[in-house]
Amino acid sequence: MDASVEETKIDRLDAPALAGCGVAHGFFGRSGGVSTGIYAGLNVGFGSDDDPAAVAENRRRAMAALGDEAIPLVTVHQVHGTDVVPVTTPWPREDNPKADALVTDRPGVALGILTADCTPILLVDPDAGVIGAAHSGWKGAVAGIGPATVAAMERLGAKASRIRAAIGPTINQASYEVGPEFFERFEREHPHSVRFFTPADAPGKHLFDLPGFVEAHLSSLGLAAVDRSQALDTCADAARFFSYRRATLRGEPD
Repeated sequence: MDASVEETKIDRLDAPALAGCGVAHGFFGRSGGVSTGIYAGLNVGFGSDDDPAAVAENRRRAMAALGDEAIPLVTVHQVHGTDVVPVTTPWPREDNPKADALVTDRPGVALGILTADCTPILLVDPDAGVIGAAHSGWKGAVAGIGPATVAAMERLGAKASRIRAAIGPTINQASYEVGPEFFERFEREHPHSVRFFTPADAPGKHLFDLPGFVEAHLSSLGLAAVDRSQALDTCADAARFFSYRRATLRGEPD
C-alpha cells in the first residue's frame, strides 16, 4: 500500500436532492485509494482478489471522507435480488447477510453498497430519520428492489412522500448493449419499459437505459425527489470508475 496517497483526492460525489437532509452521504469514484494494478484506486470490494489490507484501508479512507472513520460501516452480500435488511446493530463484515439493500433508523450507522455498473440508490426521509441504500442491477430493477427498499423504510416510520432518493454512477445506455431475450423479458414483465430501449447497431440487439428505468420506478412511488444528477457512465469512464462490463470486454482476470 502507498500511504502517500492523499485522502483529500478521493472522488466523492454528493447528490443535490440529499443536501440539507442532515445525513452524510456520497458516491465514490476510484481515485484516492491505495490499491494497484487492475484494482488501482479506491477498490472497496472484499469479494475481489485485491489485497485485503488495501481494501480495508480504502474503506477507512471512504469513511474518513464521509466525516468519521470510527462510525461502523454495514454492508451486505449482494445477490441481485430484492431482499432488504433492517439494521439495528452493526454486524461484522464476515456475517454479511445475502441481500441487496439496507435500511436503518439508528443514528451513528453507515450503510454501504458496492456497484461497478449497477445502479446505487441512496434514500433519506429526513423527518423520520430513516435512511436506505440499495444495489440495483437489471435483475434487481426488474424485480423491484427500489420499491422494496421504500417499503422497508416505511416499516421504520418513513413516508414515501417525504423520501428523497439519489441515483449514483451507473452504466449508461450508450454502453449497455443487450440481447433480444433481455428486451423480451422487460417487454413481458414491464410493458412500459420499452421506452428505455433503443435499437443497437447489431441486428436484434438494443441499448438499455438502466438508470432511466430505475428513476421511473422510483418516481412512480410518489417520492419527494428522485435525483439522477450523478448517474455518470461507469463503463465509459475508466479513469474515474470501476466497470464490470469494461473489465469483461478487456478480458481482465477479475
